[in-house]
Amino acid sequence: MGACEKDDEIGKVVVDAAFKVHRELGPGLLEKVYEACLEYELKSRGLRVARQVAVPIQYADINFDEGFRLDLLVENRVIVELKATEKANPLWQAQIISYLKLANKQLGFLINFNTPLFKQGIQRFSL
Repeated sequence: MGACEKDDEIGKVVVDAAFKVHRELGPGLLEKVYEACLEYELKSRGLRVARQVAVPIQYADINFDEGFRLDLLVENRVIVELKATEKANPLWQAQIISYLKLANKQLGFLINFNTPLFKQGIQRFSL
């Protein structure tokens, strides 16, 4: 299985697990609640998940730690950035694209759990 296919398989599990969390909890909770529950769902499906992963910036052979943190990194391949707000912010898209570039990953998801329908709150990004 190629790298892209592996990412796609992980992505399918991420979407299914996030859908389950949204269905069970609904909108209106804090982001950290969704983060913990999604981590649990993904781990229960056999995936390795890291929370609040630091993303350094490399520039001119120097690493800078500027406080960027990925909400979830799944199988060290797929980035999941979570939100729980009523109003979407266009900066979130720039945020996840930056994370993908800085972390040298190909696939990421931006998931806002504070939407009535799950499909309204999920976006897929790939480089």
